[in-house]
Amino acid sequence: MNYSIGIDFGTGSGRVFLVNTANGEIISQYIKEYSHGTIEQQLNGQKIPQSFALQNANDYMDVIEEGIPYIIKNANIDVNNIVGMGIDFTSSTVVFVDEYMEPMHNYEAFKDNPHAYVKLWKHHGAQAEADKLFQTALQQKNRWLGYYGFNVSSEWMIPKIMEVQHKAPEVMAKTANIMEAGDWIVNKLTGKNVRSNCGLGFKSFWQQESGFHYDLFDQIDDALSDIVRTKVDAPIVNIGDTVGTLSTEMADKLGLPDTIAVSPFIIDAHASLLGIGSEKDKEMTLVMGTSTCHLMLNKEQHKVPGISGSVKGAIIPELYAYEAGQSAVGDLFEYIAKQTPYDYVVEAENRNISIFELLNEKAQKLAPGESGLVALDWHNGNRSVLSDSTLTGSLFGMTLQTRHEEIYRAYMEATAFGTKMIMQQYQGWQMEVDNVYACGGIPKKNPLLMEIYANVLNKTITIIDSEYAPAIGAAILGAISGKAHDSFEQAIQAMKEPILYQVEPEEDKVATYKKLFKAYKALHDLHGYKKASIMKNVRAIVNENFE
Repeated sequence: MNYSIGIDFGTGSGRVFLVNTANGEIISQYIKEYSHGTIEQQLNGQKIPQSFALQNANDYMDVIEEGIPYIIKNANIDVNNIVGMGIDFTSSTVVFVDEYMEPMHNYEAFKDNPHAYVKLWKHHGAQAEADKLFQTALQQKNRWLGYYGFNVSSEWMIPKIMEVQHKAPEVMAKTANIMEAGDWIVNKLTGKNVRSNCGLGFKSFWQQESGFHYDLFDQIDDALSDIVRTKVDAPIVNIGDTVGTLSTEMADKLGLPDTIAVSPFIIDAHASLLGIGSEKDKEMTLVMGTSTCHLMLNKEQHKVPGISGSVKGAIIPELYAYEAGQSAVGDLFEYIAKQTPYDYVVEAENRNISIFELLNEKAQKLAPGESGLVALDWHNGNRSVLSDSTLTGSLFGMTLQTRHEEIYRAYMEATAFGTKMIMQQYQGWQMEVDNVYACGGIPKKNPLLMEIYANVLNKTITIIDSEYAPAIGAAILGAISGKAHDSFEQAIQAMKEPILYQVEPEEDKVATYKKLFKAYKALHDLHGYKKASIMKNVRAIVNENFE
């Protein structure tokens, strides 16, 4: 019996899974929240800007160094039967390290410098740099922006590199390598300095045919091309290929043989498609967690405005992978739950249920449109299709009679409307959506939310029985690298997660949601395009006086 290890790094925690390569059975698992969490508001007692979201890279290695020995001991297996290892990671999570792969924040001189730390995907401190990159690229938008949705996000790698160069040149001067955190993990495991085509293609202005867009970088900053050329550029390993095997040093530390093959890192949401078995074109997959990624596979490459990129072979060889996303979903619901009135909290405690269970129960009794509320779900900016991290959320239609469960349901509906905006964007650019899948802890635990999505999208939604599809997808790549299967198709069919349930749209609710979506889109266009300056001017007061 052969096994593969799938290591999944999310926003707040890491997971290590030991998986049977023959049938995808999870033999053992280890989950660890990051010791330092997400560093926001302050660093070592010092205030940092509200737009910052940082992490400590040492937490990632703790997941591996604690998790792998744990799953091996717990499973009581012969480690020589482990053939491969795969890694997935939240993308646009950027690490700055020295020539020995040591993170800059481990330097005593930089321990209080926020720019020496990992810049998490939702770090929005590089907005000015993103704006400059975008304005420069507009000169030849079809050349530089077409396959990036005709936009530039402050979440992406190049703006974050520019931010460090501008705000902390002393950190940049000591930095030898800059990479996605997933690449850093692979490099730590193998001792090789390589990059994944998946991470670079979506977030770094890199294309397989032409490499990095140095001609664009040259117009931005005299030093930018040199930084990318010397600190970012490295040998590329494609998804489905093998980086190499575990280094002897790392194998000894983890108690594993150094014959275990390691796959290149894949973006966590992208790994989910492998984990659930979505491997064909015209399938849209919602990977729902703290944020949501909306992924599609297609045989052709289209220039779709408002998406985050399209890369051939980033998930399935020979198919183009497309990514769009919403920046606040699970954490938006958590935010609303934390505002729950005291009498609701008491009721939940008396009934021995969670706040979420209580709010879902109350929201379930509401009909679409009953509350008179429409929300804009931009509490962490808008990733798609507006691609503007400076936008803020809003709630319209409140009265003195508005109840908390109505607000909660309005935000669930808002995330569904945001997803419909993305689906329509795909459809409007020659990419029909035949099937919709949803995976992650949220769809598994919240049938009401999936009912809302089915009626808003007017699509049957297939929910996968897994909270850990990315880890399974990573394990599938590990199995492919370790030659446990002869092809992608064989590995996916053998190891994919099962279907939990399906939700069908209901005609009367679909009709009501069409009217509500019309209102959402009007507000979306007004506050996202036409009158976006209103709230941006208010936000400027915060930026000028309180950061």
